[in-house]
Amino acid sequence: MKIALTIAGSDSGGGAGIQADLKTFARFGVFGTSVITAITAQNTRGVTRYSVVDDVMIRAQLDALASDLRPDAIKSGMLADANVVATVADGIRRHSLAPYVLDPVMVATSGDVLLEPDAVASIKHDLLPLATLVTPNLDEAAILCGIRVTDVPAMEKAARLLVDMGSGAALVKGGHLRGDTVTDVLCDGGNFTRYTHARIDTRNTHGTGCTLSSAIAAHLALGASLADAVHQSLDFVHRAIALAPGLGDGHGPLNHFA
Repeated sequence: MKIALTIAGSDSGGGAGIQADLKTFARFGVFGTSVITAITAQNTRGVTRYSVVDDVMIRAQLDALASDLRPDAIKSGMLADANVVATVADGIRRHSLAPYVLDPVMVATSGDVLLEPDAVASIKHDLLPLATLVTPNLDEAAILCGIRVTDVPAMEKAARLLVDMGSGAALVKGGHLRGDTVTDVLCDGGNFTRYTHARIDTRNTHGTGCTLSSAIAAHLALGASLADAVHQSLDFVHRAIALAPGLGDGHGPLNHFA
């Protein structure tokens, strides 16, 4: 059995973060391990509080897994602040962990901020050069690239910039654009691929980014090519949204076993 590692925050509501990642790994028959970077108090309505895990403990979790349950692929999600980013980057480098899917989590679906401003520069400097793939949404791509990302051509420009900044590839997610379809853009080296799905009119979108990045990591752990991993994972997330259980009063979770 292949092993995948998620480095992310804990979501008490179970729809995003570590919980969503482990469910997704299990969905694809991959054994999931975790390094918890933060603990959040949240539900479908939003995040009420979070605490960052001490960097010594984060390092210890990474070292323990690398020495025994070494992952075949890894992903990172909520990293909270620059100190956590630096600690995670150091662990990935020291243990040569790859392939690595970087989900640059900055804001929750509810709108709550999950990344301190000082961490953005650290993500660009320390993590992007280590990433096999980075998966920002429109707002995250705009912050990382310093440009407005309001249409598909701008998404392609942002994806190219992220690759030029050091990431092996970039998947810019277009779910926040308006329209009857959702277009996501992959820049893999010098090639662009557009993936289009019919938009689903729903409030149940909590944890979509976490679920997508963990699905991609699971497929990479299983030996899929990057293009196949992205294609299969986008299709999976579309199904997971369509079959969402409708839990909670706010942004509900996906169906991770769709």
